[in-house]
Amino acid sequence: MAVVIRLMRAGARKRPSYRLVAADSRRQRDGRFLEILGHYNPIAQPYELVIEKDRVQSWLDQGAQPSEQVASLLRANGMTLGKPSKPTKKKGEGAPAKARARSKPRPVSARKIKARAARKAAGKKSPSPAAK
Repeated sequence: MAVVIRLMRAGARKRPSYRLVAADSRRQRDGRFLEILGHYNPIAQPYELVIEKDRVQSWLDQGAQPSEQVASLLRANGMTLGKPSKPTKKKGEGAPAKARARSKPRPVSARKIKARAARKAAGKKSPSPAAK
């Protein structure tokens, strides 16, 4: 089980606040977690960050990887740590949408093929793709 220290969203709509949690990397962002390690309120001026440093250090010593945002917050709070974990790619990410669309042409139905052949035989031009 790969443990990640990450932010879990809490608070109301358009009023975010976050909990700093240790969770299994395969779980959802707001799903089940192993332990609450603190909280972060980005709305407060200046932002509010409360961390249980001894518990965070304990998880880091056991091999937990902080997310990029958590690593940034921990460094701002004066903690030294290893490399942050890389965000996982979600399904469909990577190639741009146009490249994905071009890589797999759509099959043409038999009815459309017959209609094109009939128009060609009658001497009519087939409609342009822009006219659809």
